[in-house]
Amino acid sequence: MWPYYPDLLETPVPRYTSYPTAADFRELPPRVLEKRIEQTTGDVSLYIHIPFCEKICFYCGCNTAASGRRQRVESYLNALHTQIETVAKLLPREASVRRIAFGGGSPNAILPSEFIELVDALNRHFWLRETQWSIEIDPRTMTGEWADAIAEAGITRASLGVQTFAAHCQKAIGREQGDGLICRTIDWLRDAGVTSLNFDLMYGLPHQSEEDLAGTLEYASLLGADRIALFGYAHVPHLIARQRVIDESALPDKDARFAMARQGYEYLADQGYQAVGFDHFALPLDPVAVATRNGTLNRNFQGFTDDPAPVLLGLGSSAINVFPDLIVQNEKNSGRYRMVSSQGRLSATNGIVRSARDQMIGKVIKGLLCQNTAELSPCLLAAHRESLMIFLLRDLARLNGLTLTITPEGLPYARTISSLFDPYREETSRRFSSAI
Repeated sequence: MWPYYPDLLETPVPRYTSYPTAADFRELPPRVLEKRIEQTTGDVSLYIHIPFCEKICFYCGCNTAASGRRQRVESYLNALHTQIETVAKLLPREASVRRIAFGGGSPNAILPSEFIELVDALNRHFWLRETQWSIEIDPRTMTGEWADAIAEAGITRASLGVQTFAAHCQKAIGREQGDGLICRTIDWLRDAGVTSLNFDLMYGLPHQSEEDLAGTLEYASLLGADRIALFGYAHVPHLIARQRVIDESALPDKDARFAMARQGYEYLADQGYQAVGFDHFALPLDPVAVATRNGTLNRNFQGFTDDPAPVLLGLGSSAINVFPDLIVQNEKNSGRYRMVSSQGRLSATNGIVRSARDQMIGKVIKGLLCQNTAELSPCLLAAHRESLMIFLLRDLARLNGLTLTITPEGLPYARTISSLFDPYREETSRRFSSAI
C-alpha cells in the first residue's frame, strides 16, 4: 500500500524521458548533429515521427496536426524521405539499425501505401540487422488495409491509444471510440503478427471516477494487453492550447489522482502484471518485463523500454536524437522542417551537450527510475543528504553507504526523489506535470 504524503507531491517535476530534459535545450553550434552521426558505430535505433492525426484529442500534448490537408501531408512525407537519405549517407556502415519505431501523432493517419514507402526507404538506405519494428496506432482510424501494411512491414510491437473505456470520459477528452472498434483493431493486429501489444491508459481525466478506472483496467486485462502504460493526465493549458476545451472543474483533485494511481498499481499487480518503473506494467514474459528483472531496463523519449542501443536517431519534425554526450531535437515547426529537410540539410538546432556531470547525474536518475536504486558519488550525496532526509525518515527511500534505494512504498515519489539531483530545476521556472 502506497502511503500518501501530499506535501511531497506539491512541486511539478519532469518525467525524465531524458536528462537533461527538453526544457533545458538551447541553441547548438552548426552541424553538431551531422558530426555526431558521422562518428556513430555499433547499434542504433530509429524513431520516425508522423505529426498527423485524423482527429485531434483535447488532452493531447504531442506535436501533431489534422491530416485532412493532403498537400501538407504529402509535402511532409517528401521531406521525411529526403531526411532519411541525408541521415543514411552520414551514418557509417559500421552502424547497425536494430530498432525502428513509428510514433506521432498517429502513424496510421497517413495512407497504408505511404507507410510502406517509408518502410521500403528505411530498408533501402540503412543497414538493418535483425531489426525489431514497432508502431503507435489510433484505433479510430485503423483499417484492414493498415493491418495488411503492418504485416507486410514485419511489425511485431504495437501501442494502442485507448486512454479509457468509459464513454463519458472519452467524450470529455475528445476521443470517442467504441469497445467494438478497439476489439476489431486488436484482432487485426494479432492476425498481422503483433506479439507485444501495449495499451496507453490514463487516470485523472475529467469526470473520471475510481469505478471508471477499475472498469478500464479490468477490460484492458481481459483483452490481453501484454503491456499497459498508465499515465496521469497532465493538464497544462498554459502550454497546450487545445486543453482549454477541457473543463478544469471536472478534473479529479490531487487526492483522487493519487488514489487512482495506487488503485491501478494494485489491480495490475494482482492480475499478474509486473511493475515496470513507476507507470508501466507488463506480463512476465514480455521483453520489457524481462528487462526489468535482469536490470537492463532503459528509459528514453518513448518511455520505459528494453532497447539497449546507446544511440537513437530521430527522423521527422520534433524528433529527438540521443547520443551518450549529446541530445538534439529536429525543428519542431512542420513548415520549417519541410523547408530545411527538403534541401538535404538537417534541421536540428536545439539541444544540449551532455557534460561529464550531466552523464553522471543522468545515470543516477535512470537508475532510480528503472531499477529503483543508484550509486551516488560522495560529493553528490553530501550535496543532497539534507533534501533526501524527509524521504529517508518516511521510509520512502533507504541509504546504505552510497547506495540509494527507493522502497516499494516510495515508488510514486520516484520522479520527485530523482528531481532532487537535477540542478537544472534550480535554473528554470518552466512548469511540468503533476508528480503523480
